[in-house]
Amino acid sequence: MTTPPATNPTTPSGAAPTGTTTSGAETIGTKPSGAGSTSAARAGADHRVRFRLIRGELTRIAAVRLHRWAALAAVVCGGGLTGLLSVIGPENATPPMPGIDTPEGAALVVGITGVLLFVPALIGAIGIAGEYRHRTIATTFLAEPRRGRVLTAKLVVYAALGLAYGVIASLTSAIALLAAAAVRGVDLTIPAGDLITLLIRLAVAAAAYTILGVAIGALAGHQLVAVGIIVGYFYFLEYILLVVPGINTIYPYLPGGATAALTDFSFITSTIAEQTAAPGPGLLPAAAGAAVLLAYAAAAATTAALLPLRRDIN
Repeated sequence: MTTPPATNPTTPSGAAPTGTTTSGAETIGTKPSGAGSTSAARAGADHRVRFRLIRGELTRIAAVRLHRWAALAAVVCGGGLTGLLSVIGPENATPPMPGIDTPEGAALVVGITGVLLFVPALIGAIGIAGEYRHRTIATTFLAEPRRGRVLTAKLVVYAALGLAYGVIASLTSAIALLAAAAVRGVDLTIPAGDLITLLIRLAVAAAAYTILGVAIGALAGHQLVAVGIIVGYFYFLEYILLVVPGINTIYPYLPGGATAALTDFSFITSTIAEQTAAPGPGLLPAAAGAAVLLAYAAAAATTAALLPLRRDIN
């Protein structure tokens, strides 16, 4: 009498049992699903780490009251400057400019806020450079050794802070224009759509400048050096380049020229061209100016995220 082969009583006849190997050495069972669960768990952990880093940066900014100073600066640079020029009247300036009763004049007094976009750049630079100066960045890197994630979280938070600055400056600028027009009894003829578009452009430019400031602060590593670089560049070097014939052709591709194109603020280039009796550089279209400015912000963000990775922190 022949003895039948032993079988697993829980396994249907003719089916390979789970977790065993077939004749082709192909594993059938729980390992692929386990690997997928592990990957999902790691992805979830990564998201939680990034969220905690961003939340930590928000807490840090709130603790040093940087957001309050940024909001105050936005009100002064946006509403204060626009209100002052609107009340005085740009047509009373030297040289005279179009009045706020014209679309060109109203856009000019709002667009001049772009001249003070170095302020959000200073906010970003002082914030990040202060961490290097006071060595608090070392504590952060010890808590999270992956510096790229830390700096990326800082860029995200500071970009949001810069956008908030731009929104406050734009809104207060619009309110100041409307209030000044009411006080002077002037009817605004600028289309509402054009004014809103200009305000949005200013807000976006403020966010881009804040990222530029973070990059400069991360590279400088010292607050005074970062402030010197920003003020020296935006208030001296760019204007010097603008008045030098031949070299001024690169001005439209510099951050200041790109901002002037984005906000359609050609007063400075036109005035310099009149005083020097030389043809000034033309500005790029608004969309091209926005692309150039965002390209600067992207390059600055990449530099700020990569270069400090190789730097020793004392």
